[in-house]
Amino acid sequence: MIASNLLSLSIWVPIFGAMVVLMTGSDRNAGLARFIALIVALLGFLVTIPLYTGFDTSRSAMQFVELSPWIPQFNINYFLGVDGISLLFILLNSFITILVVLAGWQVIEKKVAQYMAAFLIMSGLMNGIFCALDAALFYVFFEASLIPMYVIIGVWGGPNRVYAAFKFFLYTMAGSLLMLIALIYLFLQSGGSFSILDWHDVPLGMSAQTWLFFAFLSAFAVKVPMWPVHTWLPDAHVEAPTGGSVVLAAIMLKLGAYGFLRFSLPILPDASHHYANLIIVLSLIAVIYIGFVAIVQGDMKKLVAYSSVSHMGFVTLGFFVFNQIGLEGALVQMISHGFISGAMFLCIGVLYDRMHTRQIAEYGGVINSMPKFAALFLFFSMANAGLPATSGFVGEFMVILGAVKYNFWVGFGAAITLILGAAYTLWMYKRIAFGAVANKHVAELIDINGREFLILGLLALCVLGMGIYPFPFTDVMHASVDHLLKHVAITKL
Repeated sequence: MIASNLLSLSIWVPIFGAMVVLMTGSDRNAGLARFIALIVALLGFLVTIPLYTGFDTSRSAMQFVELSPWIPQFNINYFLGVDGISLLFILLNSFITILVVLAGWQVIEKKVAQYMAAFLIMSGLMNGIFCALDAALFYVFFEASLIPMYVIIGVWGGPNRVYAAFKFFLYTMAGSLLMLIALIYLFLQSGGSFSILDWHDVPLGMSAQTWLFFAFLSAFAVKVPMWPVHTWLPDAHVEAPTGGSVVLAAIMLKLGAYGFLRFSLPILPDASHHYANLIIVLSLIAVIYIGFVAIVQGDMKKLVAYSSVSHMGFVTLGFFVFNQIGLEGALVQMISHGFISGAMFLCIGVLYDRMHTRQIAEYGGVINSMPKFAALFLFFSMANAGLPATSGFVGEFMVILGAVKYNFWVGFGAAITLILGAAYTLWMYKRIAFGAVANKHVAELIDINGREFLILGLLALCVLGMGIYPFPFTDVMHASVDHLLKHVAITKL
């Protein structure tokens, strides 16, 4: 029974668990709320492990499929399934949720139960997005995931939080409306089916494909975020609490990229090929230009937020060069970015909890008072710059190989990021960690405690493990990526 409902469990365990956390009520029971939230997050992760262990890597078809009618009048079904593309994201999401609950353990003192519950609900909804095979169900989860994030930024965020939450909501909402129109059009074209797999075979003319491509692009580009619709991200990151930033960077940005793989490429193959150059140009602008924007930032969070835009530019680039190594590299880059950017924001959170400032200029010499922290922070900074033997290198290297295969100059443009990434990340690190202690508050800093060390240590192991031995990750996706590329190569005209 359980084996056949694993996907439902990965969605509903965190959501129902969140309801239990909310029942603890006010902050008098904050300790109980934290404890229950941690147990729920661990359970949510445990139910996803059999997905990986029981996954058949030789097949590209959907596995662990669940299908039951939901709104029969419109042929809307509760239809779930995973393939090699979506499986890893469910695992990543459930894993990151545990770390986020631990990260807010001491820091969040007001409305603790609500804070924990918001993250658990979001974890469930995200899993729903990654395994929904019915477009209406996908849309419900896709939109619903905005609400907890909006609340997290708007309630527990910084001084400018209302503006940031509002901007985040409006941007993502505007894009999604066009997507809804596209979904309804496809529903009518396919003879009344909302199944995403049925849509893969619906014949569409070039003009219809073009309109649909840009409708999907408007929704997914905002989520990734691609240049020029990226401006909500730095604001949202700066204002969000540490846990919010981690989830936003590690999971939420992946939703847009995942949408491309589920909708744009397989349903609209001709338009995807036709407009590939446009997406590649936008990706290269994101990779290079945003790299330069990151260098001049004075706020640590802003810098890492811009670096996320640059790294996600790599992902969209890998998708649209249409070769195996580029696409697999982009997927590896997505998982790796989940670990690395999550870790970077957690490191910044550690400093912020102690100093209550994110301005790089106010630090200096942190390594003298926090050696353990400085060592871990250096490791993640190196990984962010794409150091070999870290997961950051594997994804970027594969995408650059795929890009060179497509066109040498595209590959050359993409490779510039390795220099820029090192420039902004390591220069930030140098100004924070090294030098003489200029600020008396820095001299009083206390090194990371056991809880913080556990969180960062787990992430460091993930980054290192994936960098040295990426096979368990690439093996899972290989058959699905191969199938997708073969499908995209067949014209619908």
